[in-house]
Amino acid sequence: MCDTSAAGVEALGAFLARHPELFVLSGAGVSTASGIPDYRDASGAWKRPPPVSHQAFMASRAVRQRYWARSLVGFRALAAARPGEAHRALAALEAGGGISQLVTQNVDGLHQRAGSQRVIDLHGQADLVVCMHCGATLMRHALHDELARRNPRWLDLPAAVAPDGDADLEGVDFTDFEVPDCQRCSIGILKPDVVFFGDNVPKVRVQAAFDALERAPAMLVVGSSLMVYSGYRFARHAARLGKPIACLNLGRTRADALYALKVNAPIGPTLTALLAARVPPAAALSGGSAGP
Repeated sequence: MCDTSAAGVEALGAFLARHPELFVLSGAGVSTASGIPDYRDASGAWKRPPPVSHQAFMASRAVRQRYWARSLVGFRALAAARPGEAHRALAALEAGGGISQLVTQNVDGLHQRAGSQRVIDLHGQADLVVCMHCGATLMRHALHDELARRNPRWLDLPAAVAPDGDADLEGVDFTDFEVPDCQRCSIGILKPDVVFFGDNVPKVRVQAAFDALERAPAMLVVGSSLMVYSGYRFARHAARLGKPIACLNLGRTRADALYALKVNAPIGPTLTALLAARVPPAAALSGGSAGP
């Protein structure tokens, strides 16, 4: 069921109390209050053209020039982002025993910066860069500084912030933008250590998430439309296992038919209110109404 009322929020609080050590899956909606735009609207449709695919990035120098030019402008906003109310509430919920595993589809690292420790970065980390030839890694800030040194005029271009450190640069010729190769092997393509569209999530990450889900009593989806299969599969697996699933999100999701409870409400304020009013798990298990 989907509920936007105060009763729905109360029901979500009861769900948290009945199911300590939750498996939580978070998405872009958790980070929008930190100034990081999301990809989709409330209906689950794209707000902008889909981001670059892995195949296009690897096959075309022009695509890589365009990507890194936009990233040079947009990464500053991602790097400056700070954990928001939702990140802090989830970290506090984990510290109180309410979360056994947090799997995030975000690449911003804000859950960890808020204090969450049991985090799987399903789609990687935007602050790391990897060489696709030799496997060398470096911090994104180091590459950002090198890109800025080689392409100083680009830093002053007007641009709108886009998701995941991207920026909208319109009417720009990218052919003179300099992108360095790997300093270790001198031939490798440098790519953010994130899962692009058309790429595969590393199997070890997926298996770790599935293992955590199977140990957890229930699942909570926070701030995700689950339109991407890499996240949706966990809701589908939880449903197959008979685990109750709750969702806190503004708008439609791909898994709406699977939820025992769905609440349409602002994520940060709702989680903060639930945390403040949280019933200790032992009390919830010893007495209280039956429910999902």
